[in-house]
Amino acid sequence: MSRLLTTRRTITLIGVIAGLWLFSIFAGGNVAGQDNPIPAETTQTIDSTAMQAQAEQPAEAGHEQGAPANGEESGATSEKKEVSEVLLGLIIILLAAKIGGDIVERFKQPAVLGELIFGILIGNLTLVGIDVFEPFKHSLTLEVLAEIGVIILLFQVGLESSLGEMMKVGVTSFMVATLGVITPFFLGYGVSAWFLPHESIYVHIFIGATLTATSVGITARVLRDIGKIQTSEAKIILGAAVIDDIMGLVILAVVMGIISAASGGAGLNAGGVFWIIFKAIAFVVGAIIIGHLLAPKILNVGSKMHVKGVLLAIALMICFTLAFVADRIGLAPIVGAFAAGLILEKVHYKPFTDKGEHGVEEMIDPIAMFLVPIFFVRMGMMVELETFSHMDILAFAGVMTLAAILGKQACSLAIFTKGINRVAIGLGMIPRGEVGLIFAGIGAKLYLNNEAVISGGTFSAVVIMVIVTTLVTPPVLKWSMMRGAPPPRELPGI
Repeated sequence: MSRLLTTRRTITLIGVIAGLWLFSIFAGGNVAGQDNPIPAETTQTIDSTAMQAQAEQPAEAGHEQGAPANGEESGATSEKKEVSEVLLGLIIILLAAKIGGDIVERFKQPAVLGELIFGILIGNLTLVGIDVFEPFKHSLTLEVLAEIGVIILLFQVGLESSLGEMMKVGVTSFMVATLGVITPFFLGYGVSAWFLPHESIYVHIFIGATLTATSVGITARVLRDIGKIQTSEAKIILGAAVIDDIMGLVILAVVMGIISAASGGAGLNAGGVFWIIFKAIAFVVGAIIIGHLLAPKILNVGSKMHVKGVLLAIALMICFTLAFVADRIGLAPIVGAFAAGLILEKVHYKPFTDKGEHGVEEMIDPIAMFLVPIFFVRMGMMVELETFSHMDILAFAGVMTLAAILGKQACSLAIFTKGINRVAIGLGMIPRGEVGLIFAGIGAKLYLNNEAVISGGTFSAVVIMVIVTTLVTPPVLKWSMMRGAPPPRELPGI
């Protein structure tokens, strides 16, 4: 207990209190801001006031000429207020992200879990009468920053993945990934159809797609911590997780296309589904092939420029270009960002590193450290704790979590080589982490018949599934890898 209030924790506590104090001073009672929806009564008052002011305007030309000046002054004041509110939102969100991340990392858990939990706490303070953080949920600027953050995150995942390494693990990892996608998908569909019988088939499909994802980062960290990152099991898991991500993103793109077509009045037909599948696969494969041909040439030209930051600028332009193209053809922007990461291999920007510059991964890290926590804290803020007062939501979350865990155990069925720890491979594919949250966040923004595909209660249940699968994986994977297993063997070609 004597170490409960260390210097760091004391400073952190003072920072939280100071942040709340600043918020109450500068935001005050009128904290609703410009980005959140305005109540109907307020809108009516504003409209009536504006009409009255317009009716009272004199007809003289001199008075008419003065009106624009007043409007410009009012607009400038409004913009300043909006900027100050966004800055305050960033202060609170980043503070919550770092405190939450620090706390959970002390318990050997990924920082994303702390960011999510602190987001849940901030977003539900209204339950105890504190509503000063509500505008952050509706801030369009913070939402855009969060979306850019998740694009950067998938770009990072792509950068850390290697097509060459995936080819080395070959058929084994491909089969593990395939079973790890198909089984959870159908289990998720079945659970959704059981608990949400009133929802359309498209909702069930999206829930199934949400369970297909695997967070490679969490498993990689556990394997690295216990010194097993070079084992055959680790190579199979990590290779399968990357292939799993590609399959999951393609499935997400297909499901989004189906739901978008349905919301536009088109029915679910085989021709339309095959076209969406073809478009998604063609984009990913085409982007990788064309990117591998063009990226070296673009970077070679850029290396001849003398201005600073050329490598970072080119990397971001490739990422944003593919994300933009993916969005324009009806796919999720994160699909393009992931493909962009796969394109940029270290050998492509060797002319820059030979000059002593940092690699793309090192340059992207500070940007990700700023933007990515905004996404996860906001995702936590979207969780409605009051929905857990309904037993059907809790039951749905529990069974969905069970389906998510059991579905990945099917991966072990793809292992036929003796001496490989099949149980560890199934356990290593469990965590959904950031990828599951991204899927759920996209579902919350997709609308079908004027209703969100992922409702508030369903979104909360998905978050519980993500938290549980993230928490349970490190201890069980460590137990499985460290128990008296046979000596690790190398697979052919690994």
